[in-house]
Amino acid sequence: MSDPSARRALFEGLADEFLRDYPRGARILAVASPDAPRSADAAESLRKVLAARGVDARVTTQDGRGEDALRTEVVAPFRGAAADAVLIVSGTTSLLAERTRGLWHYSVWLITGDGVPHTAATALVDATDPDAPTRRLADYCAVPPSFLT
Repeated sequence: MSDPSARRALFEGLADEFLRDYPRGARILAVASPDAPRSADAAESLRKVLAARGVDARVTTQDGRGEDALRTEVVAPFRGAAADAVLIVSGTTSLLAERTRGLWHYSVWLITGDGVPHTAATALVDATDPDAPTRRLADYCAVPPSFLT
């Protein structure tokens, strides 16, 4: 049975970790998965938790933008504004591609079912049950070198 308080607790924990490591400044966080709507839903949940703590948090979507467009249309304007705020970018697997993963201070990868963890993500979340997601830890030492993403 789903437990909505488990969902809230998970996003509270992610916010704790993020704010501990990145307490101020123009901070950018990515929420990615193969399912863009699922990423957008998780990004909004995280935004609500951050906003409840008084953090100016905003969500934008990848909208099919590649690395160059993300850099010029999303990242550069946000960093240029020099606000003490958090921008959460939701989207697909390409947010954690080799050329884009360095744009984010922190990243969340949503796994469903027997999904494989993304080795570039800061946090792995099993979102098989969207009402009761759980944090998943992965042993990257056990990942074959050919699998690294």
